[in-house]
Amino acid sequence: MTVKKKQSVKLCLVVFIAVVFWIVGSGFYRNLSAKGAETYKGLKLFSDVIELVEKNYVDPVDSKTLIDKAIQGMVHSLDPHSALLTPDDFKELKVETQGEFTGIGVSITMRKGFVTVISPIVGTPAYKSGITAGDRIVKVDDKPTTDLRQAVKMIRGPKGTKVVVTIVRKGSKEPMDFDLIRDVIPVESVKSVLLKPGYGYIWVTNFRDNTTDDLVAALKIYESAKVPLKGLVLDLRDDPGGLLNQAIKVSDLFLEKGKILSIKGRQKKDDQEFEATPNQVKRNYPIVALINGGSASASEIVAGALQDQKRALILGTTSFGKGSVQSVETLRDGYGLKLTIARYYTPSGRSIQAKGIQPDIIVKRRFMDKEEMDYMDEGLIKEKDLQNHLEAVPEKSKEEQPEADEKKESRQKREIEKTKFMYGELTPEQLQTDNQVMRALDILLSYEIFKDVNK
Repeated sequence: MTVKKKQSVKLCLVVFIAVVFWIVGSGFYRNLSAKGAETYKGLKLFSDVIELVEKNYVDPVDSKTLIDKAIQGMVHSLDPHSALLTPDDFKELKVETQGEFTGIGVSITMRKGFVTVISPIVGTPAYKSGITAGDRIVKVDDKPTTDLRQAVKMIRGPKGTKVVVTIVRKGSKEPMDFDLIRDVIPVESVKSVLLKPGYGYIWVTNFRDNTTDDLVAALKIYESAKVPLKGLVLDLRDDPGGLLNQAIKVSDLFLEKGKILSIKGRQKKDDQEFEATPNQVKRNYPIVALINGGSASASEIVAGALQDQKRALILGTTSFGKGSVQSVETLRDGYGLKLTIARYYTPSGRSIQAKGIQPDIIVKRRFMDKEEMDYMDEGLIKEKDLQNHLEAVPEKSKEEQPEADEKKESRQKREIEKTKFMYGELTPEQLQTDNQVMRALDILLSYEIFKDVNK
């Protein structure tokens, strides 16, 4: 090993050791305790292994890559949401919450060794093509997907370029190819429509920097209409979450006082409580909020706050169950560390981690035959399904069989129509096919009819 290479390895090890001590908080240099001594022995062992691998492994290896993977493995073993972010990953994280990016528009995770769709982003190529929650992405451009970060990089690409995504779907006998054209993925997170005079529908698809502002703009239109709002359907279904501060601000729009959220971590500095503040616009109209298994993180914070404060009736099916909070620390050389630092609790003190928000009224979606309906609704991936280890013998997808062009085109057309039927464009007519939205509207209409009965 050359002197230059040795220096490179040592520099990488310095970064690794710094991260380890930052995480374990052992106070090694201040107090060489038994725990600190054990940590030091472990790091010495790690250094020995790196040197032996670099010297004796059958093929040349890059020490920096090995160390990156070692840190990633260490951090990711803590929970599915903690991760070392490479400079590229760190940039992507910032873009996803602040700007726009190019790709096909899917929120994905790893489940049982497969890259699995949590939900398609509204209006994107994936959404329009018929890719749905629960789909397993087994290939991209005929290359197998075995790693989440690798899959993201394969899916992303310049606007206007073609990518072929191979999907395995429960209920389908054969893998399906989706020919997609990459596009700019919009950061628009609020869509709205008037169901009927006085009754609004607002769909929050994710929580970005501009979510609260967009939501206020939509509310202003309905609140200043000839027939002011008598009731609101707030749709949080398939909302994978996003920024914590936006979830708090959205909750605060509908609350005048009381607790929104509390956060409790291992470090006292991470403990916080968030209280509602009086709004200039008093929003006293009734609200029905819709949730399902795709409602996660920030959307669960909103649903939990409105439910505990008796401000909204929650309708649908049990949510995802992500009740943890992550912070992102900037490291040297453009790296970042996303680390779970706390659990959050709803106003009543509930932790929804791996449990989810239980709706006040359980209503399943009705779109298709019963088997597929149950899979799409109750069978969505939940927090409790995420695992930190690889499966010993991952299930293998079936080899793709040739399919006649006419049959393939017919099948893909049915999948597109099915997705349109499931989500629909935001028009009152097409929302009438959504049984959960219509049930929510019936509840709001009933409230208006009966609210004066006992006066």
